[in-house]
Amino acid sequence: MTFWIVALASGAILAFFFFKALTLRAPQIKDETDLAVYKQQLVEVDRDLERGIIAPDEADRLKTEISRRILALDKHSDDLAFNLSGREIALIGAIFVTVFLGGGAALYTHLGQPGYSDLSQNDRIENAKVRMEARPSQTEVWEKMPAEIELNTPVGEMAEMVKQLRDKVATRPNDLEGHILLFRIEAGLGNFRAAAVAKERVLSLTAEPTIEDFFDYAEMLILSVNGYVSPQAETALKAVLSRDPNHGPALYYSGHMMAQNDRPDVAFRLWNRLLRDGPDDAPWLEPIRAQIPELAFLAGISDFELPQPQLKGPSAEDIAAASDMTDGDRMDMIRGMVSQLSDRLATQGGSPSEWARLINALGVLGDVEQAKAIFANAKEVFASNMGALDQVTAAARQIGIAE
Repeated sequence: MTFWIVALASGAILAFFFFKALTLRAPQIKDETDLAVYKQQLVEVDRDLERGIIAPDEADRLKTEISRRILALDKHSDDLAFNLSGREIALIGAIFVTVFLGGGAALYTHLGQPGYSDLSQNDRIENAKVRMEARPSQTEVWEKMPAEIELNTPVGEMAEMVKQLRDKVATRPNDLEGHILLFRIEAGLGNFRAAAVAKERVLSLTAEPTIEDFFDYAEMLILSVNGYVSPQAETALKAVLSRDPNHGPALYYSGHMMAQNDRPDVAFRLWNRLLRDGPDDAPWLEPIRAQIPELAFLAGISDFELPQPQLKGPSAEDIAAASDMTDGDRMDMIRGMVSQLSDRLATQGGSPSEWARLINALGVLGDVEQAKAIFANAKEVFASNMGALDQVTAAARQIGIAE
């Protein structure tokens, strides 16, 4: 309520002063003082002329100058005066009130959050903690989702084998090997909820579960509810990180959980660490790169710059092997590496530097037509990123396929 009082009062004050400035009537002559002074000067000029103190030419010049000032004063007064009717003044007032008060309130209602009070950082952190503690359990989310009426099942002979395994494990709850095998099959088939149930049983039957056991369980829980990190998944992730604090996938999901629960600052720290530690081919880096700029903004970090992935070159073993090859074998190896890069960019995407490197490599190999095709593809991929497009275009220009 305090916000609205202050906002409305500020709008009213602004509307008043704009209205006042527009409708203010300036006095035609400021208290008649200036005009009286000029008239008195004219009288004194006539008096001095009669006494012979000034010559007639000088008297005429002075009268002309004083008269010019009187005319200028009259004109200035006329310019400042407004001649608005009462209806026009009322209309102008209504417009200002509508624009400043009504328009401002409508804009805030659309873009702002009415009723949302200002919070200190400590209050926000406390609210996020309460929200995290009160979030739904895995079972509650499962109950709200459509039931897995029919599990994904392979075709052919494998279908019968999988059915027999499911039936067997259902009647033998303490069969550790059976639950391990069932978990692998359900996870491979994309039956994430069934895989999570099987892995939970594996954990209960295993004397010393491994890091992989805990992580697999957490990941199946998360995937089964479309990325939501429940308290049960959080417990499994903590079990992983207590054993390996640098476990990349567990850190990624932990950051995801923090982002879901209004802690973008913690999520940014976790993901930024993963982004800079690598490795560059880690599967969690692409989703991090896609989301971390917005996360940095939400965390209040204005100077964040997305680091470019390091380009991979041939290893020492590759160089040593290439030195012993014939020219033909060496060229085949290079073509193979270029083909692998091309396939990866086509299926997984990549950085502008990698696209530029591929274009350069095709130019060196003399495959100009393929280089042109890759350049055309790159222009589509980076159509909205001028910096990346300039980098790719520079590589194309270097081999003569772009102006």
